[in-house]
Amino acid sequence: MSKSAKIAAAGVVAGLVLIPLIGFWPSLLVIVGVPVAAYLMLDPFQRRRLRRIPRKEIGR
Repeated sequence: MSKSAKIAAAGVVAGLVLIPLIGFWPSLLVIVGVPVAAYLMLDPFQRRRLRRIPRKEIGR
């Protein structure tokens, strides 16, 4: 798993843990925002490569 994928997964887990503490909408913002930030941290070549790969092959 790449470093960005680990960051995205950690953000989703953190958002799910935060639901009882800070409420649904702020935790939803964390769940959506962290993977988006991880995607934006990729360089243009990595983004292009990620868009070319079928969804089934991304997790391999």
